[in-house]
Amino acid sequence: MNRSCPIAGIILSAGASSRMGTPKALLKFQGETFLGRLVRLFSTVSNPVVVVLGHHGEQIRAGIECASKAIFVMNPEPERGMLSSLQCGLKIVPDNAEAVMFTPVDHPNVQESTLVDLAESFQTVHAPVTVPEFNGKHGHPVCIARSLMTELLELPPTAQASDVIHRYKSRTTYIAVDDPGVVSDIDDREAYADLVSRS
Repeated sequence: MNRSCPIAGIILSAGASSRMGTPKALLKFQGETFLGRLVRLFSTVSNPVVVVLGHHGEQIRAGIECASKAIFVMNPEPERGMLSSLQCGLKIVPDNAEAVMFTPVDHPNVQESTLVDLAESFQTVHAPVTVPEFNGKHGHPVCIARSLMTELLELPPTAQASDVIHRYKSRTTYIAVDDPGVVSDIDDREAYADLVSRS
């Protein structure tokens, strides 16, 4: 794949996993942890891959595969939510990255082909936002151009990343993918059991 437009990856894994009852990052899917799988997949299209940790941070870092393929950063206030974690990751994205592809850790069953499609679309179109779409539903990962990073970093704690992303709705590229993993949010034990039963 053309690497002329470097894309950084950010995996958000700072949450408390309170509904799951155990760190989602360390749950197993097809022989890999959620986080280890995502690091492996993201490393095929992204450099670097940044993992944002918070709750259970040391336990997660010690328990995943592919740790050597990621840069880890701690969110000191993970209770502030996903935007705070995204901001922590964006702060260490290298200057040469022209885009950032990010996802929460609870979307572990995304396909590598989807990541490739998103990366190739950005490298061709350079849209400010590129979003995968499955059966008409928008999902993750989301790819944002570098021009949005400053806006996201300047958001106040009460805001959400979508406050910036929605500003660019008319210029967003939506990529139709045959990948239910982009909209599959594994957030509780029932969703996890369903994921495992179908794998």
